[in-house]
Amino acid sequence: MASCTITGKKPLTGNRVSHAKNRRKHRQQANVQSKRIWDDEAKRWVRLKVSARALRLLNRRPLSEVRRKFGVA
Repeated sequence: MASCTITGKKPLTGNRVSHAKNRRKHRQQANVQSKRIWDDEAKRWVRLKVSARALRLLNRRPLSEVRRKFGVA
């Protein structure tokens, strides 16, 4: 199960419903990518599993600021 280390996004669950109203379980996976991100405080590369939304945040703000905002150690 892939989840974002910054935003905490996880797969969604629900039912896939056919025309005849037959229901079966369905999972929508989060768009999580494994990326190397530069950490200014530690002065090294950090490998994180981040969602597409978290990548957009990291393009605008440094990793340390995003970690403080979301409460990630």
